[in-house]
Amino acid sequence: MRGGWLVVTASDEFGEVEGFRPMSVSRPADVVTIRCDLTEPVPVSDDHRMVIPSPLRESLQSPVFWARYTFAHEDGPGADRLGDLEELLDDDLDDDEQSEEAALDAEFDVGGGHRVLLTVDSQVDSYSLGIVASDSADTAELGWDDLAHWHPYALRWSELDLICRAVAALDPQLPHPGAPLALLCRFAAVFEDDDVDRAVAAVDAAYASLRPQEWDGYWPRGTDWLDRADFRGQHVVWQRDQAGNLWARQEPVHETDFYSTRMEPAAGTDHFPYARLQALLAAAAATLNTNAD
Repeated sequence: MRGGWLVVTASDEFGEVEGFRPMSVSRPADVVTIRCDLTEPVPVSDDHRMVIPSPLRESLQSPVFWARYTFAHEDGPGADRLGDLEELLDDDLDDDEQSEEAALDAEFDVGGGHRVLLTVDSQVDSYSLGIVASDSADTAELGWDDLAHWHPYALRWSELDLICRAVAALDPQLPHPGAPLALLCRFAAVFEDDDVDRAVAAVDAAYASLRPQEWDGYWPRGTDWLDRADFRGQHVVWQRDQAGNLWARQEPVHETDFYSTRMEPAAGTDHFPYARLQALLAAAAATLNTNAD
């Protein structure tokens, strides 16, 4: 549901909530009843460090948005909990076919002019992750997730955690875990050397922080994320070269393919922006060290 939030009462009326725009959906009141207290919208910074466009910001408390964003609407993890929400998803898809809205970009500043850029294109179920450095206006792509040729796994859990902590340190209105982790976790995976229980708990808390207080229907869970991000036992080996680049290779014998462009750096190729990622992670670490002093 792009740019709005839906309130359906027993009389089938739509309520206006400050900061949200109801959808135009007509259905009998006994089909689905949604009562959500949206008087406390998700905290979002107004300063330059993070820019989330209004339609995306307003969607962060919408179960329809999260069902699409996590691919639950396409039989992904959590699909078995959608219930009556499936009908609203069908309406949302019909609206998208008539919409001319462009993809939306959200920027997360980690310090030193380094930013993480998330592009959300719900119309075609496509989401991409990039980074921007202080000395360049160009965006370097780290990964993308869609329903056709996905290569989302660009970050280690420790790297994603570092990024989100830096964002929170620069902007106390965005505590960690919260909106940045909920949006960016799809681009991280976990392996044998990760504290998986801690990671799942953090993602679960991030999702829960955005959930409307009185909404008891479908909402994403940390375990949904783990279903797609768990590569323990899939023979993914991480190596660091002399330049400090950390990259992955997957042994031939495995059950689940590890789709990532973060593979062995090759001379003369720039398929993954290793140097830029190193600089961004260093900037995030510096932000945390500065704020700890």
